[in-house]
Order: sequence, then structure tokens, then C-alpha cells
Amino acid sequence: MSEAESIGDVASARRQSRARLDRLYRRYSSWLEARLRRRYGADAEDIVQDAWLKIAPLEATLDIRHPKAFLLSLATNLARSRGRQADRRYELLELNMTPGAAGHAGGQAEALELEELILGLPQPLRDVFVLSRFVGLTNLQISEQLGISPKTVEGRMTKALAHCAAQLRR
Repeated sequence: MSEAESIGDVASARRQSRARLDRLYRRYSSWLEARLRRRYGADAEDIVQDAWLKIAPLEATLDIRHPKAFLLSLATNLARSRGRQADRRYELLELNMTPGAAGHAGGQAEALELEELILGLPQPLRDVFVLSRFVGLTNLQISEQLGISPKTVEGRMTKALAHCAAQLRR
């Protein structure tokens, strides 16, 4: 077999692999996203994209007999991995927000990321967040200082933490 024939065979195999992947994508992508949306909400689209990125280089070597089970298993594993990463970041954030723990960040990059995260909060949320996590005030003390109800403090703190968690998942 000549080199040109060998190159032609490789190109043909790649085209066939791409065609199989394209068919698989067209057939199951919307099903997978709908299934994941019920479980993971807004993150479903990102998880589906990550799943297809994982499959693309491997598709030629895979013999997928049960595509739905394979795709759901892969996507679930990716979602769990993303969750573990977010949990780790959240724990780091919590550690850095306890009073007196500012020097334990472990590096300038983490400290900078933390600062950007806090500065990215809307002002009312940032005020509550900083008073709670850095100054160490209770919700009642924060409400008295800011002239808002303790329930409003609680709501703003919940929103601030949710915002931080969402940013860390990116």
C-alpha cells in the first residue's frame, strides 16, 4: 500500500468517525440536555457541552452499544466532578472568610480571585457579606447597623453566597 493510499484511508476513517459522532449528537443531544436540566438546572447545557467534548476524540475507538446509558453516565460523572470542584472552591472561600484567616489563602492568585469575587457582588449584598464574614457581626447586629430587617439581612446573605458559589462553578 502506498503512502497516499494510507493517508486516504486515515482521512476516510476520520470522515466516518465524524459522521457517526454527528449522528449521535443529532439524535441524543436534546434528550440528554432535557434529562440533565431536570437534575442540574441551568448547568445542564454546560455539562452536555463538556460531555460532547469528552466523547469527540474518543468516538472512533468507542463501540457504544447503549448510547443513552453511556451519555447519561458520562454526563453525570462530569456533573459530579464539577460539583466536587465547586465544593472545594466554596470550602476555600469559607476558610478565607472566617475572621482572622486572611493570611491562610495559600497564594496570591486565590486572594486575588477572592477579592474579585467579593467586588463583583452588588453593593447591598457586598455590605452584608463583608459585615458578616470579615467583621463577624450577627444578622441582628448587621440589621441594626444598616437599618434593615434581620430577614432582609438573611435574604441578602443567601443571595451573596449563591452568587459566590455560581461564580466559583465557572
